[in-house]
Amino acid sequence: MDDRNDDRGSARQGQLTGLKVVEFAHVVAGPLAGAMLADQGADVVHVEPPGAGDAARAMGPKRDGVPLWFKVAGRNKRSVTLDLHHEEGREVARELVVWADVVIVTLRAGRLRAWGLDWEAVHTLNPKAVLLQISGFGATSSRADAPGFGKMGEARSGVVHLTGFPDGPPVHTGFSHGDAVTGLMGAYAILAALHRRATDPEFDGEWIDLALFEPLFRLVEWQVIAHDQLGEAPVRAGNQLAVAPAAVINTYRSRDGDWLTVTSATLRSVRNVARLLGLPEEEFATTEQQHAGRARLDEGLRVWIAGRSAEECLAEFERAEVVASRVFSAADIAADPVYAEREDIITVDDPDLGAVRMQAVIPHFRQAPGAVWRTGPALGADNDLVYGDWLGIDDDRRAKLEESGVI
Repeated sequence: MDDRNDDRGSARQGQLTGLKVVEFAHVVAGPLAGAMLADQGADVVHVEPPGAGDAARAMGPKRDGVPLWFKVAGRNKRSVTLDLHHEEGREVARELVVWADVVIVTLRAGRLRAWGLDWEAVHTLNPKAVLLQISGFGATSSRADAPGFGKMGEARSGVVHLTGFPDGPPVHTGFSHGDAVTGLMGAYAILAALHRRATDPEFDGEWIDLALFEPLFRLVEWQVIAHDQLGEAPVRAGNQLAVAPAAVINTYRSRDGDWLTVTSATLRSVRNVARLLGLPEEEFATTEQQHAGRARLDEGLRVWIAGRSAEECLAEFERAEVVASRVFSAADIAADPVYAEREDIITVDDPDLGAVRMQAVIPHFRQAPGAVWRTGPALGADNDLVYGDWLGIDDDRRAKLEESGVI
């Protein structure tokens, strides 16, 4: 069987076709990094313990007893079972490391060392491998062996302190924000390392050491310099943001009960709002004037939107070149023409659920796009392919590993 083919025989495609990845990573952050690579054609082997498998398989809502989340989270990957508590299992893990271009791990530092999946061991086995290690507090901190989850990372990053209203509690976003951003940054870091591997004849592997709080911390670009230079920590400001790019940003409720976001990022866009509200444009000509008039603009929009339907508001905003949007639910997304025009939602056949809809491969590459060729596979569905065809483990050895519960 061609290892670039899917279960139906159609060719794999995408920017990363031929890249080999093994992930000893469960739940969200590490597997999402692998998923970004798998969506672009990489061969990603997701290693799970026999029996229950990855805990993500049981997470989230179910339909007729079938969990839905993993159908997306595990898509385009190969699932193999392997019990790393056995020495025979750790030997197979080492063979996977030798096979791979990229290794993704999310185990605690002590466990990685004990199981031979830390940087020193991986680099010895495969000197050209790129290792992405995701942990709660980073491999070099005094808390390297402490457990960590994405919400902890969000809290430490400063993002949660900034999210919510001044008179209310700090608020986490409504999804696995810290995990997801860490996975995305991990995928970016892997590709940066692979570029160097492809261009540097003296490339000697790479160890990417990423703590769960660091990606969001990096993305809030202004919080450290503002504290350093002004001696103040930015605080919650509701939807208006602690540090906003311009004078208008908030959510407002229309007469028919829909919530709309109105935003601006330039002097001209704020003047467009003033003109729409019938306010003198010359009073909002400069950045200083616009920020001094934020409350006036905000109250004017609140009253103006409350007196109109959402559709009326959006039509008027478009005519006035004011950037605004209805606050979308999943149902709105499914019905939206722009999502449809972008082909951002696709239909994929699933053996348990039939046809299911999910996000397309994003971002869109127009010359050599990625594709979704399978939903999250059954536990151990690819044992024979990966262990037999890819690693070359013969039938007798595989049978013994199965008999002893290693795979």
